[in-house]
Amino acid sequence: MDVMGDKATLFETGRFVQPSSREDTETPDETGEIADEAAEELRQRLAAEAGDVEAMSVLGAMLLRRGDLDGAEPHLRAATAAGDRAAANNLGVLLHQRGYADEAAGWWRIAAVAGSAAAAHALGRHHRERGDEPAAEYWLRQSAEQGHTLGAYALADLLEHRGDAGAERWMRVAAERGHREAAYRLARALDRRAAGESDGDNGVHGAAAEAEQWYRQAAARGHRRAALHLGTILERRGELREAGRWYLTSAKDGEARAACALGFLLRDAGDTENAAVWWLRAAQDGDGNAANALGALHAERGETQTAERWYRAAMDAGDVNGAYNLGLLCAEQGRTPQAEQWYRRAAYAGHREAANALAILLLQGGDQTGAEPWFSKAAEAGSVDAAFNLGILHAGRGEDEAALRWYERAAAAGHTEAALQVGMARLRAGDEQEAERHLRCAAGGGSAEAAYRLATVLDARRPPEPAHELGEPVHRRSECEEWYERAASQGHRRAQVRVGMLAAARGDVVEAARWYREAAEAGSRNGAFNLGLLLAREGSEPEAAVWWQRAADAGHGRAALRLALVYARRGELAEGQRWADRAVTLGPESVAERAARLRDALRQELSA
Repeated sequence: MDVMGDKATLFETGRFVQPSSREDTETPDETGEIADEAAEELRQRLAAEAGDVEAMSVLGAMLLRRGDLDGAEPHLRAATAAGDRAAANNLGVLLHQRGYADEAAGWWRIAAVAGSAAAAHALGRHHRERGDEPAAEYWLRQSAEQGHTLGAYALADLLEHRGDAGAERWMRVAAERGHREAAYRLARALDRRAAGESDGDNGVHGAAAEAEQWYRQAAARGHRRAALHLGTILERRGELREAGRWYLTSAKDGEARAACALGFLLRDAGDTENAAVWWLRAAQDGDGNAANALGALHAERGETQTAERWYRAAMDAGDVNGAYNLGLLCAEQGRTPQAEQWYRRAAYAGHREAANALAILLLQGGDQTGAEPWFSKAAEAGSVDAAFNLGILHAGRGEDEAALRWYERAAAAGHTEAALQVGMARLRAGDEQEAERHLRCAAGGGSAEAAYRLATVLDARRPPEPAHELGEPVHRRSECEEWYERAASQGHRRAQVRVGMLAAARGDVVEAARWYREAAEAGSRNGAFNLGLLLAREGSEPEAAVWWQRAADAGHGRAALRLALVYARRGELAEGQRWADRAVTLGPESVAERAARLRDALRQELSA
């Protein structure tokens, strides 16, 4: 008969109790216990031979507990015949162990009718195994209502199987009486209830807190899955030290998921060596997540063959991430056909990021038609990157409305670049309010371009600087300056130029030069030109000419005109004419007109 519950005694009575397991070697205390048991057995045997019914029952239970069925049966039958209900229950246990389930049920019935809660529990279990749920419920309820813990748990299990709302009440009764599996299952039910409701519901927080209490109770009684869940709750709350203790307890009891979680906790703490030990233990017990973690660890170390072996082990354990990671590994090694094969395998199994990666691979190979369905499949499955990539795909084909829909979908899920694209689209459409909202999201997510564009929006609506009573300008740091500076600090060249201009406007030449130089060294022709202007004003025209030349070489017309003027003043007319001619070509129109006049003047001077 299968045991219900987590390692619980099936037919528990006041006299019939499962013995604790012993080591092969006995300590002096254990030797004394054995001697005491032998003396007690002899005393009960003498009393039984003298006709003591209770002694017959106790002796039969002792022999049954020891596994001596032949020795126990006559004593139990004799005590049962004399009306001892505990003996009737234990006789049922003995007959059940011999394989006579129906005869066992008969004796359990006799004991249950006589008031044995343990027998009622056993009889209820017997009927449930036979598929007779009404009879099972009747006897289990009899047992539970008499205070039998296992009866309460078995009744709760039966009611839960039927979807009966009364299941939780009896599960709670069993848990309150110390049944660890009942405590665990009650915690799981409360956890599901908390997860299924809104976060703002006070009842949900109460359910979550109560679930944690029951997890803790079950874990303290040695329930390894409860210890795992308790560790997860504590880790989520940031109580990593206690979480690690419960993971360790669960892992030592053989819970592979706890060993895996402990490995990740150790890795995050910087202890990769011990993390690998626990991942190895979990992976050997069939945990695919741990096998993937080992694969990633070896891949980081450049041990690609070992990494591939663990990824395959993860895949064999049923973890689809194994195939995806194999695809990534092959792609990094330039083994494109193999990468496509593994991506396909993971994608067909429903791995959304594998579907996205497969689509990218196909797109890189020029197969846009083959890529689009995989992007769609990944996006519909919730891949934010795939939704963004679909937006890029449609935008590339000029399908702006379709592109915007996918960008909006990705942006709603927190994709920074998608939010930037939506913001820019809204700006083009003239919807400044929506544009600002999306640009703020993107800028807050770390997009330098979004920070710059947001700053330009705010800059355009900024009122003129107020003046001091005496006519001196008063500088107040505006929000648009903060966004310019954020973008500039992230390396955005146009933002760096703008921050330099703002600094120059308030007379901070050193700060302006710093930002212009950063932009110029990053390749900004405007930064180089402005830096040249600043240096020229400070009297460093030779150095200014160096930066103007860099700007002009990058296509800056005004820088070319400045160089033409520099060379003209130096008397290097041919070089001045060359740069003037370059300025005419580069423009813009106003610069081209001035450069043309200068060029003509220099030409006349040269021909005179």
